[in-house]
Amino acid sequence: MQQLLEKLPETFHVTNVQAATIWTNPQAARAEDKDGISNPTDILKWVNTLTYEESLALCNENRVQSQTLYGEPVIVLEEEGDWAHVIAPFQPSKKDSRGYPGYIPLRQLTRVDKDAWVQDKYSIVISKDAWLEAPAQNTRIQLSYLTILPYLGENETHVDVQTPSGKQQIAKEKTVTVTKKDGIQPGGGADIAAAGLPFIGLDYFWGGMSSFGYDCSGLAYAAHKANGYWIARDAGDQANAGEEIAIDAIEPGDLLFFAYQEGKGAIHHVGIYKGHGEMVHAPQTGKGVEITPLKGTKYEKELCAARRYWR
Repeated sequence: MQQLLEKLPETFHVTNVQAATIWTNPQAARAEDKDGISNPTDILKWVNTLTYEESLALCNENRVQSQTLYGEPVIVLEEEGDWAHVIAPFQPSKKDSRGYPGYIPLRQLTRVDKDAWVQDKYSIVISKDAWLEAPAQNTRIQLSYLTILPYLGENETHVDVQTPSGKQQIAKEKTVTVTKKDGIQPGGGADIAAAGLPFIGLDYFWGGMSSFGYDCSGLAYAAHKANGYWIARDAGDQANAGEEIAIDAIEPGDLLFFAYQEGKGAIHHVGIYKGHGEMVHAPQTGKGVEITPLKGTKYEKELCAARRYWR
């Protein structure tokens, strides 16, 4: 985490909503996406009120690319009306060596100075969600799992954190505090596999990087982030890094990749090997995160590669 933070420029922007969606272009957002492009957002309302066809179109019509969590840094390359052309430096991608590219509404970003945002300690949400509260203003925001904010202190019940709107607080039991230098202590393969289990049943959401809805590679990214590993955002990129593992030597926590044409075509899916012939994964629009066996399924035929990022 220290390397990522130190590479940030002297001024940058941070996400100031629960989860800011990275759109393909400013024209990609539709009227039915209003709860996802507003400020404040209501991500749960958005993802739960879209019809199956409207959700599927986010992928099939190439509308959505990724998401950034509250407080996550982005670099604004240029402004186009009410939109910012950005890169997300904490999400490696072959699309841009600097980070994941796309467009975010300017209203969902706040400009900050590096000196103010880069601190010695950070608080990380380790529950499925947590409430960020500003008691003096009587406001609160529901944060996603793995939201990271600068740590400012604590009392018996809450941690104080720096936000785009100033100092606020989160229930201490919902967080862990780490140093910038050490970050999250690296977990093992079993820890990575276990990180996906609390989200069994959570609806798949194309481009999803939050506990309000993950896509397949978003879940893989989050499970690794939760264990101290910052991997690429997309399945294809995830398959091109890490340690190559023979299919007959996979262990829990390894990433499994699936390709069209019974494993001979382009990679289209990733799952986390759970052990005992099963994986945990976010399958597709209309289904939830699930544990599924490999044997006797389409996944057995499409399995084409495995990679290990844990040590």
